[in-house]
Amino acid sequence: MSSSPDTLARLEQTIASRRAAAPDQSYVAQLNARGLPVIARKLGEEAVETVIAALSGSREELVGEAADVIFHLMVLLAAKDVALADVLAELDRREGVSGIAEKASRNA
Repeated sequence: MSSSPDTLARLEQTIASRRAAAPDQSYVAQLNARGLPVIARKLGEEAVETVIAALSGSREELVGEAADVIFHLMVLLAAKDVALADVLAELDRREGVSGIAEKASRNA
Protein backbone atom coordinates (compact mmCIF):
# COMPACT_ATOMS: atom_id res chain seq x y z
CA MET A 1 0.00 0.00 0.00
CA SER A 2 1.48 3.33 -1.01
CA SER A 3 1.09 6.65 0.75
CA SER A 4 -1.15 9.18 -0.92
CA PRO A 5 -3.81 11.73 -0.04
CA ASP A 6 -6.17 8.75 -0.08
CA THR A 7 -4.43 7.27 2.96
CA LEU A 8 -6.37 9.48 5.37
CA ALA A 9 -9.65 8.80 3.55
CA ARG A 10 -9.03 5.05 3.81
CA LEU A 11 -8.16 5.42 7.48
CA GLU A 12 -11.37 7.38 8.08
CA GLN A 13 -13.38 4.58 6.44
CA THR A 14 -11.58 1.91 8.47
CA ILE A 15 -12.24 3.77 11.72
CA ALA A 16 -15.92 4.16 10.80
CA SER A 17 -16.31 0.46 10.10
CA ARG A 18 -14.46 -0.61 13.23
CA ARG A 19 -16.48 1.61 15.56
CA ALA A 20 -19.34 -0.85 15.20
CA ALA A 21 -17.20 -3.94 15.87
CA ALA A 22 -17.15 -5.83 19.14
CA PRO A 23 -14.70 -4.24 21.60
CA ASP A 24 -12.76 -7.50 21.85
CA GLN A 25 -12.27 -7.42 18.06
CA SER A 26 -11.17 -3.81 17.51
CA TYR A 27 -9.03 -1.23 19.28
CA VAL A 28 -11.21 1.51 17.79
CA ALA A 29 -14.31 -0.18 19.21
CA GLN A 30 -12.58 -0.50 22.59
CA LEU A 31 -11.78 3.21 22.65
CA ASN A 32 -15.34 4.14 21.66
CA ALA A 33 -16.82 1.81 24.28
CA ARG A 34 -14.74 3.56 26.94
CA GLY A 35 -16.05 6.96 25.90
CA LEU A 36 -14.98 10.37 24.70
CA PRO A 37 -12.88 11.28 27.77
CA VAL A 38 -10.70 8.19 27.23
CA ILE A 39 -10.34 8.92 23.51
CA ALA A 40 -9.39 12.53 24.23
CA ARG A 41 -6.92 11.52 26.94
CA LYS A 42 -5.30 8.99 24.60
CA LEU A 43 -4.88 11.70 21.94
CA GLY A 44 -3.24 13.91 24.56
CA GLU A 45 -0.87 11.12 25.60
CA GLU A 46 0.12 10.53 21.99
CA ALA A 47 0.67 14.26 21.46
CA VAL A 48 3.01 14.40 24.46
CA GLU A 49 4.88 11.33 23.20
CA THR A 50 5.26 13.08 19.83
CA VAL A 51 6.75 16.16 21.49
CA ILE A 52 9.19 13.98 23.43
CA ALA A 53 10.18 12.13 20.26
CA ALA A 54 10.69 15.44 18.45
CA LEU A 55 12.98 16.71 21.18
CA SER A 56 14.97 13.62 22.05
CA GLY A 57 14.04 10.71 19.84
CA SER A 58 15.09 9.45 16.48
CA ARG A 59 13.43 10.35 13.21
CA GLU A 60 11.75 6.92 13.20
CA GLU A 61 10.34 7.49 16.69
CA LEU A 62 8.93 10.84 15.61
CA VAL A 63 7.36 9.32 12.50
CA GLY A 64 5.74 6.58 14.58
CA GLU A 65 4.42 8.96 17.22
CA ALA A 66 3.13 11.38 14.57
CA ALA A 67 1.21 8.50 12.98
CA ASP A 68 -0.24 7.66 16.42
CA VAL A 69 -1.39 11.27 16.87
CA ILE A 70 -3.08 11.36 13.48
CA PHE A 71 -4.77 8.01 14.10
CA HIS A 72 -6.08 8.99 17.53
CA LEU A 73 -7.18 12.42 16.27
CA MET A 74 -9.20 10.70 13.58
CA VAL A 75 -10.76 8.36 16.16
CA LEU A 76 -11.74 11.43 18.19
CA LEU A 77 -13.16 13.20 15.14
CA ALA A 78 -15.23 10.13 14.29
CA ALA A 79 -16.51 9.90 17.86
CA LYS A 80 -17.69 13.51 17.56
CA ASP A 81 -19.13 12.94 14.06
CA VAL A 82 -16.69 15.39 12.50
CA ALA A 83 -15.71 14.39 8.97
CA LEU A 84 -12.11 14.68 7.88
CA ALA A 85 -13.44 16.71 4.95
CA ASP A 86 -14.57 19.38 7.42
CA VAL A 87 -11.07 19.65 8.87
CA LEU A 88 -9.53 19.74 5.41
CA ALA A 89 -11.99 22.46 4.38
CA GLU A 90 -10.89 24.52 7.37
CA LEU A 91 -7.26 24.07 6.38
CA ASP A 92 -8.16 25.12 2.83
CA ARG A 93 -9.91 28.21 4.22
CA ARG A 94 -6.77 29.14 6.12
CA GLU A 95 -4.42 28.57 3.19
CA GLY A 96 -2.60 31.72 2.20
CA VAL A 97 -3.57 33.49 5.41
CA SER A 98 -0.82 34.47 7.80
CA GLY A 99 -0.92 32.41 10.96
CA ILE A 100 -0.72 35.63 12.96
CA ALA A 101 -3.66 37.15 11.06
CA GLU A 102 -5.71 33.94 11.30
CA LYS A 103 -5.21 33.69 15.05
CA ALA A 104 -6.06 37.39 15.50
CA SER A 105 -9.32 36.87 13.58
CA ARG A 106 -10.38 34.18 16.08
CA ASN A 107 -9.77 36.57 19.01
CA ALA A 108 -11.73 39.43 17.46
